[in-house]
Amino acid sequence: MKSLSAGDLEDYLLNKVDLRRQRISQIVEEVQKVVHRLTTEISLQDLRFQAVPYSDTYNGNIKVLAPSQFLVTVPVKGLAGYREAREQRWRHYTLQGTRLPCPLQDPEGLHQWLAVEQFMKSQWQWHEADVNIEGDIVPAKVLQVFRKLVENAIGTCHLSGEVSLLSQRSTVWVAVETSACRVELELVPMVEIPTAWSEKARWPPCLKRWPSREQVACIKSFGFALLASSNYHWQQSFLQAEQVLLAQLDEDGGCRRQCLRALRQMKEDVWCPGKRPVLTAHHLQTVLFWTCEKYPHLKDWQAFGKAFLRLVRKLHKCVSQHFLKHYFVRKSNLLQCAGSSELDAVAQKLALFLKNPQISLP
Repeated sequence: MKSLSAGDLEDYLLNKVDLRRQRISQIVEEVQKVVHRLTTEISLQDLRFQAVPYSDTYNGNIKVLAPSQFLVTVPVKGLAGYREAREQRWRHYTLQGTRLPCPLQDPEGLHQWLAVEQFMKSQWQWHEADVNIEGDIVPAKVLQVFRKLVENAIGTCHLSGEVSLLSQRSTVWVAVETSACRVELELVPMVEIPTAWSEKARWPPCLKRWPSREQVACIKSFGFALLASSNYHWQQSFLQAEQVLLAQLDEDGGCRRQCLRALRQMKEDVWCPGKRPVLTAHHLQTVLFWTCEKYPHLKDWQAFGKAFLRLVRKLHKCVSQHFLKHYFVRKSNLLQCAGSSELDAVAQKLALFLKNPQISLP
């Protein structure tokens, strides 16, 4: 072991982070081909689902959460002209369509209802009972249809030896055997809302110096999305807005992205390794956004070692408190469903690192 210094971190980045990027790039390349084949077949079988395009560069539908854990968003078709619901109404139905004596709980945090009448244009298939109950497009019903389509597509595309549908998951997960390792993909149907910004996302608050007003306007222009990842309520997602924010991070010449890559590498190697870690790349990215907002000036992002340790301290605080606010929907805690014992174990490792910063150099 060797004590941390700016030079050590630079070496660590050059050696470990670059190797990781090459490895992940190869895995993404193989995953893309599989996902494109599957979703192309699914789109042929059901017009409501859109094929995930293949891209030689960046694919916005594939998010690397960990080296062997990916999120794949599958856009849906036939819904356009979204508007926020103005009238509240009680829901008394079960997923089977029977009547409940008491209303269902209203959504909290990142979640919301989605009624087909919220779209100015909608294909008749979205009114069908296989996905619709009392006018609501129900995520669990959409997932039920989508899971069957994925299962059929694996067979039709002759991918049974390469891809397997994972059971006992509330959402749709598949395992893909790549040349490097076995990866797990969560395939999530996604309703894109490019024409509006979520009313729940009261961002940015007043008097914030980062990002700039021009950047805020650009980010909001990409809208948001709704993911089918629970039973009754759709989960709001800002993947595209977050990607734009990341792309604009270091326009002033700072080292923010470099710090994020180092943080991710340490998380994967030391603090929180494993196939399904309690902390993902999205958690680290959110920690970076909050830190950038608190430290908006270039001078705070020029000394690499100092900036990196600042990020680690922020991460330690969030993990210790089991509380990390979503960057756009600030009433939502991204660690709410994380295991307490797992978070405590990570917090202990982070505390040891901060007490005596060390890394293993190749």
